[in-house]
Amino acid sequence: MKKFLIILIIIITCPIGVSGIEDIKPVKKVYLNEAVDAALKNNIDLKAARIEVEIAKNNIKTANKLQNPSVGAFYFMGAAGRSEPRQVGLSEDIEILKRSARKNLAASNLALVEKNVSYTKFDLKMDVREAYINLVAQKSILDTLEQQKELQEELLDIAEHRAKANEVPEIDVLQAEIALNQLITQVNTAKVNVNTALAGFNKIINDPDKVIYDSKDKLFSEENNFEEMLTPPPTYKFPQFSAILEKALENRYDVKIAKQEIDIAEKNLTVVARQRIPDISLTGGYAFKPGAYSDTGNFNNGAYAGASLVNIPLFYNYAPEIQNAALKVQQAELKYESVKNKAVKDVSAAYERFLTAGENLNYYEEKILKSSEKMIDMSMDSYEHGKSDITALIVMKQGYRSIIVGYTYALSEYYNSWTDFLRETNDEDFEFPENI
Repeated sequence: MKKFLIILIIIITCPIGVSGIEDIKPVKKVYLNEAVDAALKNNIDLKAARIEVEIAKNNIKTANKLQNPSVGAFYFMGAAGRSEPRQVGLSEDIEILKRSARKNLAASNLALVEKNVSYTKFDLKMDVREAYINLVAQKSILDTLEQQKELQEELLDIAEHRAKANEVPEIDVLQAEIALNQLITQVNTAKVNVNTALAGFNKIINDPDKVIYDSKDKLFSEENNFEEMLTPPPTYKFPQFSAILEKALENRYDVKIAKQEIDIAEKNLTVVARQRIPDISLTGGYAFKPGAYSDTGNFNNGAYAGASLVNIPLFYNYAPEIQNAALKVQQAELKYESVKNKAVKDVSAAYERFLTAGENLNYYEEKILKSSEKMIDMSMDSYEHGKSDITALIVMKQGYRSIIVGYTYALSEYYNSWTDFLRETNDEDFEFPENI
């Protein structure tokens, strides 16, 4: 009965189509690896990209097709009918060395489509990682600001208590209130940022069932679960750049795609060049002549067959098409070299970014955070016992807040730089040497 009353109240107070039951969507909390799996399973764009593979497979069948035959009949009338037989038969054009070339080109295009789909799939994984990290980062910042808000409320209580005891002037209370109100606005902005990050996260997953995905990880701080974030700890030894580069050039999808485009251009050149080869047209059928039209008065019949060369490159030899196809090969080769050169720069930049992010994170954890926590505790105790003024404490708290937020951004940068490194090496299973 209670459940029925609750449902009835919801129906009455929440109009359908505005903010009622129809708009309530299930929320599914996931870890990073679960979010990646959800995107691979549900992402609409990836499903659309996979259809291209089936289209490319059908194009191979199209390229390998035989020409359909033609049916012809000849019925001569008048005087011509007395000298020429009546005929019915078939004709078929036979392509010489063209079907195999088209089929090879279509197969090469299929390989390119498959590589593009694999690239799309890999890129989606990296996008999910970035969106997840951003969501957790915004949650971490919100949590930091909410904690600072609670501490500022405590400080306001202390200031009010000391002002009532005439230990400090009323201006201390005013300063504490201003600092608190400023924090409230920052908390409100942080909440909006969390909602925006959540929307961006679900936009990447792109679930057609409109399930709302949320991160199970709420904070970067506390245990720093690098394993759950699919990121190695910053204490791991990073390989030398030369060892990374060779493997990266082998794995990068853009390099593979550029190389495949050379193969397509070469096979297209073969297809175009073979247009110069004449085709054969075969004809055959049944011919007869009625006795009334025969000189002997007998019914005469039999078969006929013929062959001819068609599409002889006499007036036009396809030279411009062949030249353009050859230029496409050169163009593809240049693009391949360009992609490799750019890949070296991209991998190098990602390598340096990750190393720097790790150094900054270690510096925060080893030197900045511990000293800052100790400083703020001492400042709070000093003000509470009347050894310092509130202005200095508020300034220190603001500085401490900046340090905590900066640490969150340092963690976010570390996680994102690792994702960027994986994106540039195209190796999501990158292996480190033994931990030192």
